[in-house]
Amino acid sequence: MDAPVPPPDVKTTDTSRVDLLLIAEMVAPGSRVLDIGCGDGTLLRILSEKHGVDGRGIELSQAGVNQCVAQGLSVIQGDADTDLVHYPDAAFDYAILSRTIQATRNPRHVLEQLLRIGKRVVVSFPNFGHWRVRAQLMFGGRMPQTDNLPESWYNTPNIHLCTIKDFLALCKDMGAKVERGVSLNAYGTKLMSMPLAAQNLFGEQAVFLLSR
Repeated sequence: MDAPVPPPDVKTTDTSRVDLLLIAEMVAPGSRVLDIGCGDGTLLRILSEKHGVDGRGIELSQAGVNQCVAQGLSVIQGDADTDLVHYPDAAFDYAILSRTIQATRNPRHVLEQLLRIGKRVVVSFPNFGHWRVRAQLMFGGRMPQTDNLPESWYNTPNIHLCTIKDFLALCKDMGAKVERGVSLNAYGTKLMSMPLAAQNLFGEQAVFLLSR
């Protein structure tokens, strides 16, 4: 299998979803990929067009499935919490969960299933340890809202928010190997040289490449 290469001309103006471009950098061309919680299919389309992957998707919302199918993408309706158990071991080169783990009912179970069915796993999530989140809680006394966490507390799909440190602790507890981890600031810039504590403070979102 070829080594991962960055997509040369994929562009996006939405810095809240720049994680999709970073995920694309981590996926080797020609891979077999399962994108769980694939939304409108943006990532699958990027991977198919730029990397020539054999991509499949699972999406909870019927509207999202319809959008994907309309683009010719192979996507079915399904729930990450309950449906991943039906896939065989090592069925995919990459199992991807982008900005979805915090919306699952049992994140640990979902991550265990991802590590079982994917030879490598890519997970991205909004970092609840970011300084703006901490400041809104400390000084405003209310659940924070940011570009990466825009919903109010009473209608958010996010039920298991975590920090970068929380996620790494879970990976360690599960025995998952972190092959690569990148945090991104509000402008989509990679925080490469910062220590973990600083990334947990200044990173608005993070992307991790995992394996067993």
